[in-house]
Amino acid sequence: MKEFQTLKSDITQSRIISINLEKDLAENEILVKIEKFSFTANNVTYGVAGETIGYWQFFPASENTDDKWGCIPMWGFAKIIDSKNNDLKVGERLFGYFPPSNILSLSPIKVNAQSFSDGKKHRAELPPVYNNYIRLSGEENYDDSMDHIRALLFPLHITAFCLCDALRDQSYLGADQVIIISASSKTAIGLAQGLADEKAAPKIIGLTSSKNLEFVKSLGCYDEIISYDELEKVNKSIGSVIVDMAGNREILGTLHGALGEKMLKCLTVGMTHWDNTTTAEDLLGQAMLRDRTEFFFAPAHIQKRIGDWGHEGYSKKTNEFMTNRATQSKDWMKIKEISGLDNFIETYREVVSGNINPDEGIIVTLKK
Repeated sequence: MKEFQTLKSDITQSRIISINLEKDLAENEILVKIEKFSFTANNVTYGVAGETIGYWQFFPASENTDDKWGCIPMWGFAKIIDSKNNDLKVGERLFGYFPPSNILSLSPIKVNAQSFSDGKKHRAELPPVYNNYIRLSGEENYDDSMDHIRALLFPLHITAFCLCDALRDQSYLGADQVIIISASSKTAIGLAQGLADEKAAPKIIGLTSSKNLEFVKSLGCYDEIISYDELEKVNKSIGSVIVDMAGNREILGTLHGALGEKMLKCLTVGMTHWDNTTTAEDLLGQAMLRDRTEFFFAPAHIQKRIGDWGHEGYSKKTNEFMTNRATQSKDWMKIKEISGLDNFIETYREVVSGNINPDEGIIVTLKK
């Protein structure tokens, strides 16, 4: 098998290693072959925040005695190729969290007709949402033609749903505008589309680079779009909530300073401009109005809402949101398929360096 690894101290550095996998499965374990996974700026955030939030812990890198290398988690699909679990049969397909690798062993617990969790010890303390695997055979109205869209948008639009829900639950903190930084990112687009569906939502302002300005305008979900080199156009006289997908200290600092007391809350979510800063913790330390700035961690909100609504209620609300976003994405997103981990290396470097078309969705397909 092959495994794509990233240097933890410098995510621009990567390697592919080959491993002979001869370990027998333990009782109740399954072995899955990873079919394909998506790669977006969201995965870059996983790498940048790997130490602070624990993303490196999900899939410990092989042949890594000095612990310098890690596997960035990916969202994708896999097929069971061996099973010592009576509830899960060879040939069944799954959707969930996987390493950039050919094969993975899982220890299923909490198995039901729709899903199960991985019960491996090293994942026990990690957020439950990331340990959950969907059994596609038990999913009502499953449509495999939507696999690519699902892998690309599910993790991003779940975050977008959580942001919409959290802001609505707080009556948008009384803000007159929501300013979304990195408006061309897929999570930002999902958030803007979700807010646009809400009659009570404030004005939606998208900030983006000049090169992405026309693309963002074409989406039709922002009330106003401003380029980073024209931040003086942001209305500084009204109550504002910032949702930051970029992690760019210069942009944040400029906005915090300009808005002053009118900045009611700043939620930092992603790090599409990760090379302009270091980590979420550093962002919090550098923010001018630190007492109003917080890192938004979607898994915590998900667990809260499952507690509030139950699994069925949560699924109903998120499925409606996701279906609407997936339908809208067909109007703007182009799928780019890459065959094999070896061919993924160059694309990985391009995305990490920020060189990606905003209307492009990358799917890495592994050999059958």
